[in-house]
Amino acid sequence: MRREIAMTQAMAMIEDELTEFSAAEEFLDFFGIRYDQEVIHVNRLHILKRWHQYLERDRSHIETLSEDPARDRYRSLLQRAYDDFVVSDAATEKVFKVFQDAEGPRFSFAKLSATLPSRTKSS
Repeated sequence: MRREIAMTQAMAMIEDELTEFSAAEEFLDFFGIRYDQEVIHVNRLHILKRWHQYLERDRSHIETLSEDPARDRYRSLLQRAYDDFVVSDAATEKVFKVFQDAEGPRFSFAKLSATLPSRTKSS
């Protein structure tokens, strides 16, 4: 029981440190992750959201770790989230609901214009 409390405290300590940050660059710098500023510029919110998703999925495992391994896990999940957007893009990764909802049918401009009534030019 005491060990579980200590593990949870280790995780809380890490998260307390992270509350000081708001920019993606701050999190990446904190964990010593090298990054391309262009990738961050285009995908900063997507990377942070994906990292949060990874942390939530792995939370029960992280809670069992002591501080250093927990910190390493936070770092590896942030690296993974960043890497997702190095090799892919926001529309493909669908981190935010707007991209998830965009799965509806798609129509080409030619198909849409074919459905419009024809306009005749009046003189």
